[in-house]
Amino acid sequence: MESILKLDHIQKYYGNEGNITKAIQDISFSVSEGEFLGIMGASGSGKTTLLNCISTIDTVSAGHIYLEGTDVTELRPKSLARFRRENLGFVFQDFNLLDTLTISENIALALAINGAPANDVEPRIREMADKLNIRDILDKYPYQVSGGQKQRCACARAIINHPKLLLADEPTGALDSHSAQMLLSTIQSINEQLGATILMVTHDAFTASYANRILFLQDGRIFTELNKGGDSRRVFFDKILHVLTQLGGGDSHVC
Repeated sequence: MESILKLDHIQKYYGNEGNITKAIQDISFSVSEGEFLGIMGASGSGKTTLLNCISTIDTVSAGHIYLEGTDVTELRPKSLARFRRENLGFVFQDFNLLDTLTISENIALALAINGAPANDVEPRIREMADKLNIRDILDKYPYQVSGGQKQRCACARAIINHPKLLLADEPTGALDSHSAQMLLSTIQSINEQLGATILMVTHDAFTASYANRILFLQDGRIFTELNKGGDSRRVFFDKILHVLTQLGGGDSHVC
């Protein structure tokens, strides 16, 4: 399968001479189209910085990032907003929904920003809402629904424009265990049924076990990687815990 995302010797430094923090040190990897990749690591390992560089929120100090052949690191500032809008979808830990808009209007906002024809908006929202099981809350406001429903709305908003890459930053961090499991099943379905390419940052082994491959970071470098292959999610979870133990952290039980 073709690579949709490629990182080539990425480095990210903060500070100046005499006081430099090396957040990312010479990271290279590729993500295939339709892949569900997890990125794990302890606090300060560089995983959030890496996600910010991929999403163009932050700039790299050295190296190149390619998305379907486009060198993201060479884009001019005026081109970045359009690039994000047309190519990336985001799911955040704190939902980032607008409380003054209904669930339907929050999803519609992503279509409006991308200039979708007015006649297409409602049908596309209903179709996506059916896939994510939120059809019955479209007319409600975010404060009227559960955290899990808010996050499924955020997922709908993120993928409604069929982005080339969906970026999820600790998507279950604000959810209870039941809502987290439901959301992860939804994200897995987005990957398997809609063919979405997903890159998810998480510190949680249970969450990571839904991915197909995991990169583990330590001190700004790739420590190792795991491929799920034909393993069950339980077996994959145990392997994740083993690597986290080597890294010096991680939970020892399924949440």
